Amino acid sequence: MTKPNCIVTAHCHPWLLDQLNKTYTVAYEPLITYEQLLARAPLLVGLVVTTRLQIDKRLIDAAPGLRWIGRLGSGLELIDVAYAETKGIRVASSPEGNRNAVAEQALGMLLGVMNKLFTATAQVKTGQWIRSENRGIELRGKTVGIVGYGNTGSQFAKLLQPFDVTVLAYDLNRYGFANGYIKEASVAQICRYAQVISFHVPLNAHSKHMANQQLFAEMQQQPIIVNTSRGGVVHTAHLLAALDQGLVSGACLDVLENEKLHTYTPEEQQVLQALLNHPAVVVTPHIAGYSHEAFLGMAQVLVQKLFETPALTGS
Repeated sequence: MTKPNCIVTAHCHPWLLDQLNKTYTVAYEPLITYEQLLARAPLLVGLVVTTRLQIDKRLIDAAPGLRWIGRLGSGLELIDVAYAETKGIRVASSPEGNRNAVAEQALGMLLGVMNKLFTATAQVKTGQWIRSENRGIELRGKTVGIVGYGNTGSQFAKLLQPFDVTVLAYDLNRYGFANGYIKEASVAQICRYAQVISFHVPLNAHSKHMANQQLFAEMQQQPIIVNTSRGGVVHTAHLLAALDQGLVSGACLDVLENEKLHTYTPEEQQVLQALLNHPAVVVTPHIAGYSHEAFLGMAQVLVQKLFETPALTGS
């Protein structure tokens, strides 16, 4: 009997392909375009995606046999989940698989900025041995604000425990999670008391440019901003202005509003270059959650979710 068709549209761990091949005829197409996927959609039963392609109403309508969409990682903003569900299509993501990797990178970038590791290393590479100007700040005893207390936000809070910090956490949809050093708080309270503010939210109408000029103006502790969620959560130009004005003291960014650097306008290039030149800013290319362990972990979580319902096996 011919096995149903599945397309994997993203780079993935080989283990995932091995598992899917047991049930499906799998096409591994990590470079497939939207139009190419659209043309092949009528034959699909399953689809694996990341953040590269928009899975919208048009594509879903073109795939009448589609039964499930698997998202490697977290964030479903590129998938029209509500419409997919009206068609009986199950949508599953795997944030549990890479939440620790995201949290570890957030912590690593934060410690690097607070202790001036990045600027000091760059100086030594050019033959400079500067100590006093590179005196760091300890995380111990600080107040850390976490905006978004889901998989990655809660894991970040867990990693912070040994530092004897107070965590003020806000989540739009979750309540009752306060415990010990973790306190539930409003965004206003986080802006008032936190010396570090880390964003762990999906990109949607509520969070788009959440960190903007108005929010930065409310921050009273000149915090370090950490964003390992989605670039659109932080208004990049407003962040640069806040740094210049002393409203915030540093930034750790793993994501940018526009991650296609070759498409930058002169204005975008100017803003990014100014950020990169700032001694208390570190920018990485969306690699939080991309560890070797997470690469496998996301695949394992996705398979577990997709195959927990027998109907999804294609039988």
